[in-house]
Amino acid sequence: MNHYEDTLSNEKQQELLEKYDPEAGTRKLIGVSGWIVFIGLLSFSLFHLYTGIFGMLTAQLQRSVHLGFALALIFLLFPARKKNRGKEHKVAWYDGILALLAVIIGAYWPLFIDDLVLRAGNVTTLDFYVGLAAILLVLEATRRAVGLPITIIAIIFMIYALYGPYMPGFIAHRGLQLDRLVQTMFFTTEGILGTPLGVSSTFIFLFLLFGAFLVKTGVGQYFNDLAIAIAGRNTGGPAKVAIFSSALQGTISGSSVANVVTSGSFTIPMMKKLGYKKEFAGAVEASASTGGQLMPPIMGAAAFLMVEFIGGISYWEIAKAAAIPAVLYFIGIWIMTHFEAKRMGLRGLTKEEMPNRKEVLKKLYLLLPIISVIFLLMSGMSVIRAALWSIVITVAVSAIRKETRIGFKGMVEALVDGARSALGVAAATAAAGIIVGVVTKTGLGLKMANGLIDLAGGALLPTLFLTMIAALILGMGSPTTANYVITSTIAAPAIILLGVPDLPAHLFVFYFGIIADITPPVALAAFAASAISGGEPFKTGVNSSRLAISAFIIPYMFVLSPELLMINTTWTYLLWVVFTAVIGMISIGAGVIGFWQRKMYWMERITAIAAGLCLIYPENLSDIIGLLLFFILFALQIFYKRDGITKVQKD
Repeated sequence: MNHYEDTLSNEKQQELLEKYDPEAGTRKLIGVSGWIVFIGLLSFSLFHLYTGIFGMLTAQLQRSVHLGFALALIFLLFPARKKNRGKEHKVAWYDGILALLAVIIGAYWPLFIDDLVLRAGNVTTLDFYVGLAAILLVLEATRRAVGLPITIIAIIFMIYALYGPYMPGFIAHRGLQLDRLVQTMFFTTEGILGTPLGVSSTFIFLFLLFGAFLVKTGVGQYFNDLAIAIAGRNTGGPAKVAIFSSALQGTISGSSVANVVTSGSFTIPMMKKLGYKKEFAGAVEASASTGGQLMPPIMGAAAFLMVEFIGGISYWEIAKAAAIPAVLYFIGIWIMTHFEAKRMGLRGLTKEEMPNRKEVLKKLYLLLPIISVIFLLMSGMSVIRAALWSIVITVAVSAIRKETRIGFKGMVEALVDGARSALGVAAATAAAGIIVGVVTKTGLGLKMANGLIDLAGGALLPTLFLTMIAALILGMGSPTTANYVITSTIAAPAIILLGVPDLPAHLFVFYFGIIADITPPVALAAFAASAISGGEPFKTGVNSSRLAISAFIIPYMFVLSPELLMINTTWTYLLWVVFTAVIGMISIGAGVIGFWQRKMYWMERITAIAAGLCLIYPENLSDIIGLLLFFILFALQIFYKRDGITKVQKD
């Protein structure tokens, strides 16, 4: 059997993306309108390459031009109604008008910057209507390109800003006049043109371009081949291939759904063919693909926002801190799929089903761009320069072999694809800026943080639990970027007020914003995986959450023990923490799956989970208790298995 058999067609992959990923549901434009959009996308990328190479414009100019490009292209590409996505081949007349208005909005700051700076704080009638139009266009563009949840949240925040005096006492404020709100939203760097859009218009865009160039080299398919070559022959090989390839795919995809569709179209059919149940096959891919955003060196877009939100920290420090938790996350999924494969007696791939290892190893050079990013960031180079040099290295590396060579046409396509992938991020960050602006002007963040602490009785663990629930709810259908902005301005301050350092607090909300993609009832990554596997969506989501149980534990670990993030620690202590965490993952994985060396009794499963939790909690006494329970359980598993006692296996 050829290992490419049963891979989903490109058409089917696109259909799934359009169904589960709002950012993928664009018009299929032809003719003049198609050329206009093509030139617009290409110009969008060239603008960012120019400013990246020769220096960014002032904040207002860089962000407003970025916003103008993004809004205009969204109205040209995304139809107003979801049911028309992927079907329309021309731009509706009203969308042409909206796109023209977006161009005017984007050009307003560059054209009148001297006057706007001189009369800072004083809004003219023309300013007011331009600012109001900017708010409305951002909301509509966000609804189309990102989805309804974040749009509704932004509207609710603006209503709160306007009608503060009528709100409940614990969150009430004086309220803002409409002209004051408009001035804040568009004529300061505290609203739409705030930090989130600033990060989108600099760091994020260039790394999305880098990802697009990587895709053009065929590195995505190479990740699958490399994963098979490494893990394909193992017990439950196809599932481990999915985990490994999805972790690698996360370096070029900032979307859980896109990761599922890209690698899942290959791995899920392979898992089903070798005996995995539909829901479990989909769950493996969904949980692994979601973790791709947690994997350095290129994490989800929200990680770049963290650089600005925390302040005084480099992106490399964030990526370095996230490394061990990300590895533990994938180890947790790996362990559970291994035990499930053993429980079901599933084999790995045969030699005939494997790709030619020599051919795979010949293309190891395709990993050089990713390695170069790590090296450049470690050397202290700025994120922008690291992204630019990585693009150059990708083009150079692609030229080594004819089949990976990008060429001029490929470079143009990469520039267009990179700009297209940035549209949803730009809309989400602009809408997030509205939320941040309201929080800043009304003091809502501190009020909500204090309210959260009061609700939790001033204790850290209940506060963390409530923050987790808030992040999971906000993440239902919302992009990680917007989720992180909201939780980092409202919930993270509550954790920080209780003495937790900034980085663990922000990574805590970042994690749960991402895990929302596989947490029912709205688990978009799991639903996309179920569409490929043919399994029941909700059941796939439940299985995904079960497999990713480590993701619900790891954030608590690094908040309680920041040493896991390599903060103020020694290598000796760090190795001990990682060792106990991995042993704890094994114990919890066995308990959740119900199989270790053999099938486990319920009492054994409960004990295994308890032992795992003790090992994961960073405290000497709990580690000793956990290790004792772990080795007692392990001895029982081996003893009963060797003595031929098979009653448990027959149950």
